[in-house]
Amino acid sequence: MITLAEARTIIEAAEKSAVSISRPMNIAVVDGGGNLVAHVRMDGAWLGSIDISINKAWTSRAFDIETGALAKESQSGEQYFGIHASNHGRVIIFAGGIPLKRKGQIVGAIGVSGGSGKQDQTVAAAGAAAFV
Repeated sequence: MITLAEARTIIEAAEKSAVSISRPMNIAVVDGGGNLVAHVRMDGAWLGSIDISINKAWTSRAFDIETGALAKESQSGEQYFGIHASNHGRVIIFAGGIPLKRKGQIVGAIGVSGGSGKQDQTVAAAGAAAFV
């Protein structure tokens, strides 16, 4: 399980990364069941990215894969083509969702949205790196 204190640590590290690239972000952390533990919308972050950040975290946990990697596997002709339409459209296939592991087991995920895919991934990676 991911505690609220751990989620706050993850979000704090992600926020620092977002500040360092001058891009306000929405940052979400879910637990092993895909349930939201914590979410932050930084000042000035896009309203439309709230839901996307939460769903990136959920997608990453639901399929135990980074959302950027899932995007590559969901292109036309690939094995997961069309997956974005499953789960009532909740599946997000943009970079920025990363599973969180403890002792080799996935126990949650972080999802970040508000910039380019590269920016979202960078900020999510910073948050994930803070999870010990």
